[in-house]
Amino acid sequence: MTAATVPAPSVDPRGDTTPLTLGVAASLEALLAGRPSTGQLNAALRHLAKWRTVLLNNTLVALSGEAVLSGPFAGMIYGGKASEGSRTARLLGVYEAALAPVIETMIARAYALVIDVGSAEGYYAVGLARRMPNTRIVARDANPAAQALCRALAHANGVADRVEIGGRIEHADFAICETQPTAILCDIEGAEAELLDPARAPGLRHADILVEVHEGMRPGLLAALQARFAPSHRIALVQPKLEAGALPDWTHQLNDLDRLLLLWEWRASPTPWLWMQRR
Repeated sequence: MTAATVPAPSVDPRGDTTPLTLGVAASLEALLAGRPSTGQLNAALRHLAKWRTVLLNNTLVALSGEAVLSGPFAGMIYGGKASEGSRTARLLGVYEAALAPVIETMIARAYALVIDVGSAEGYYAVGLARRMPNTRIVARDANPAAQALCRALAHANGVADRVEIGGRIEHADFAICETQPTAILCDIEGAEAELLDPARAPGLRHADILVEVHEGMRPGLLAALQARFAPSHRIALVQPKLEAGALPDWTHQLNDLDRLLLLWEWRASPTPWLWMQRR
């Protein structure tokens, strides 16, 4: 694809008459109604940015396909939608890019069991199943729609027989970690405050744990989790980062804002990670 043939990001040749465009415009009018405020403008900015990423996603798929382009899960077919957040960063392979070294460490250790708590559409569960053929992958999410997306993604990548999909996980379920080498991924929108408690789930002391900490939702949670696991784990803080080097060559024909939006993960507040390795 040459620079001259790169199309402008779009969703439909009908342009301004599409339901998407009309719906976004109507939503903006509602968001900006009444007395102007910083909050309103911030909400409008996020709304427009999400709209733009939909257009960019369609262009990305048209020019680069539906296989993940780089990162630990390069080559994974990602034809469905994201359960939440932007699809473009996942397709580029730069979603939560700061975790790539940790993910590679997990793969190299070849755990007998990986438990993905808050598995969403299965980006990690299916990606790890592709890279860890001898590992049992357990994907757990309380949302039935997310479970359905995960099943579809596992099927598309030929690992449906090795990704065990289920609903909510309880403290007692972590007892399995005491019987075999286990890694846990956890992303549950702040509920890690209650779930990741080794006093109530002693099995957690025997697992390596990678958890996204929703400090913006639960101030003080980062320090609380560190204190809980310091006696049993070596703890490293992993801060989010952007990885612009993975953008395809054709994106150099886009403006800087579009290139940035391709990498944007839709986060509204800081979400550091803790990589906690059992002692």
